[in-house]
Amino acid sequence: MGTEIRARRLLRGWSIRFAASRAGVSHATWSRIERGLQTADNRFMLAAIAAALECTPAELVRPAVPASDRVTAAARAGVLGLRTALVDIDLTEPPGRPASPIAELRRSADLVGALYRTCDYAGAAHLLPDLLRHLHTETAGPHHRDALRLLCEATHTASSVLRSLGHPSDAWLGAQQCRDAADAAGDPILQGHAAYVLASAAIACGSHQRGQTLAERAVDALSPHLARPGGLEALGSLHLVAALASRFRQRPDDSRDWLTAASALARRTGETDTMGLFFGPTNVNIWWMSIEVDDGDPIRVVEIARRTDPAVIPVGVRQVFYYADTARALARIGGRDREAIRFLLTAERVAPQHVRTCPETTAAIRLLLERSRRQSGGTELRALYERVTS
Repeated sequence: MGTEIRARRLLRGWSIRFAASRAGVSHATWSRIERGLQTADNRFMLAAIAAALECTPAELVRPAVPASDRVTAAARAGVLGLRTALVDIDLTEPPGRPASPIAELRRSADLVGALYRTCDYAGAAHLLPDLLRHLHTETAGPHHRDALRLLCEATHTASSVLRSLGHPSDAWLGAQQCRDAADAAGDPILQGHAAYVLASAAIACGSHQRGQTLAERAVDALSPHLARPGGLEALGSLHLVAALASRFRQRPDDSRDWLTAASALARRTGETDTMGLFFGPTNVNIWWMSIEVDDGDPIRVVEIARRTDPAVIPVGVRQVFYYADTARALARIGGRDREAIRFLLTAERVAPQHVRTCPETTAAIRLLLERSRRQSGGTELRALYERVTS
C-alpha cells in the first residue's frame, strides 16, 4: 500500500507535505505509511489519503492482478454484467423482453437475498442481471406494484454487492435505480429505504457531505410516516448512515448523537429483519463498533463486543463485521494479537468472500503479520494473508 500511495503521489508531482496537507494528516505520518513503517488500517485515514490522491481506498490496498481464489475472481468477474443490467433497467424506457411469472421472480429475489446475506457475492452477482431485467419488464405489467417493491430490494442488493467488491460508482448506479423504483412505487417507507441505500453509496464514493445530506433529508421526509410498518426501521437505518457520514466528516460528537438516537429507536423496534436492514439493538452495536474501531477507543469496541451476541442476527453479512472489527480493535490495543487472529479466522469462516475483498481487514491482517514474525499464530496468519491477497 505504501508503494502504491507513493507512486500515485509522484505521478502527480506532489511533495509529501502537499499530499499530506490535502489529506489532513501530518507529513511524518504520510512518510511512515509510504515507507511501510505504519499501516493505514484506520478507514477514515485511508479514505482521506485516497481522496487526496483522487482514487478509492480499494485502489490503494487491493492487488491489481486477478484473484487466484476462484470464487472471489468469479465475484469480480460478475461486475460488468451487473453494471450493464443496471444501465438497461431504465424505468422511463419500455421493457424489451418478456418477464417470468411474478411468483417465480419472488423466489429468485429471495434466493439472491439469501446469497447476499451469506456474503456469496459471486452467486448474487451471477443471478442479479436476469432478475433485474425481468423485474423491469414486470413493472409495466399487471403486478407492477409487487415488481417495483422487488426491484427496490434487488437494486439494494446489487448496490451492496458492488460496494463490497470495491466498485463504489457502480454501487451508486444501483442505488439510483433503487431510488427510482421507490419513487415509482410512491411508497414513503420504500423511499426512506432507498435513501439509506443512496446515502451508503455516496459515502462509499467519498462524497461524505452528500451522504449526510441525503440521510438528513430522508429523516425529515419519513417523520410523518413512522406509524406505518417499517417506518421506524428505515428511520433507524438512516440514523446509522448519518452517524457514519458524520464520522467521515470528522464530527465525532455528531456521529455519537446519531448513534445514540439509533439506539433509542432500536429499543422501540427490538430485533427486526424488515427490508433486509436488520435494524435492532444488535445491529446498532455492530455499527457502533465499526465506526468506533477506526477513529475512537478500541477498548470501548471490545466492551461493546462482549455484550453483543452476533448470533442474534443469523446472517453473515452482519456477523462478519462483528468478528472483523473486534479483531481490528484487539490489534489496536496490543498484546492481544492471538485473540485478534482467532476473530479474523472466525470472520473468514463466516464470510470468506467478504474478508478477501475488504481493504480494512486486509490492512489489519498485514499489521498483525508484521508483528507476528515467528510468534505463536504467525503460521495461521501468514496463510490467511496469502488467501486475502492472492
